[in-house]
Amino acid sequence: MRFSVRHLTRYNYSEPIRLGPHLLRLTPRGGAASGGGTLIAQDLSVTPAPAAREEARGADGSPFTRLEFAGETRVFAVESRFTFDTAAPEPLVLPLPGLPWAAPGLPETLGPGQGRDAVDPEVARFSDALMRRAGGQSATFLATLTAELFTRTDRHIRPSGYAQSAAETLITARGACRDIAVLFIAAVRAQGMPARFVSGYQARAESVDGKRHLHAWPEVYIPGTGWRGFDPTHGLPVTDGHVALCAAADQLGTMPIEGGFWGGNVTSTLEYSVEITAEG
Repeated sequence: MRFSVRHLTRYNYSEPIRLGPHLLRLTPRGGAASGGGTLIAQDLSVTPAPAAREEARGADGSPFTRLEFAGETRVFAVESRFTFDTAAPEPLVLPLPGLPWAAPGLPETLGPGQGRDAVDPEVARFSDALMRRAGGQSATFLATLTAELFTRTDRHIRPSGYAQSAAETLITARGACRDIAVLFIAAVRAQGMPARFVSGYQARAESVDGKRHLHAWPEVYIPGTGWRGFDPTHGLPVTDGHVALCAAADQLGTMPIEGGFWGGNVTSTLEYSVEITAEG
């Protein structure tokens, strides 16, 4: 599927400020880490013009842009445009290996402080009940969890703020896509499955406010297969209808724009818009 995306983010400040170093995670993640895909064209423009700019990749292969600035400004704007061809992943080879699973090179996805012991007891009980319903079959459990979170959760848009806890989303049965992704991740880690948080875009245009937004979903590492995405916000597995930007053990490692500024008694406002066309 061919995605064409325009994502504009603009901060306005009441007084001149000095921008600190920033990281931008707005470049599509291609290659095997995302099930394939090819970047056709990209333009990433920044106002004010940075004094230094470096392109790099994180531990999982996700690209990012590091910026440094000089001088003062009352505006910080980032416009990302790209065209990207996604590719659908190969079908899972069943049966899946026995649990627990390990993700080589990325122990933080199911390492100390990230496994079952770190999962809220209520979330662990919810996960165990779904695994029993799935008859102990990992593939069935993943499909059941994806469908269950889609049907039981009142999904809504929350433009700002970090993801709420997995327990809060489970108990209230209400959350944004990032909240549902965090609950999914906790539920699969409770079963010994490595999982991580992904930010990106998806082809389906429906939303409660009629606008397009950055999307979030989880990925699970399956031995012999690699990372596979699931989208519990829409109740389906991730195929070629999603384009990933970044993956990390939690949401904080996937923020599209990360940085700060220095200033006195300054107030700021944030405006953003996302335009997506998907064909194929």
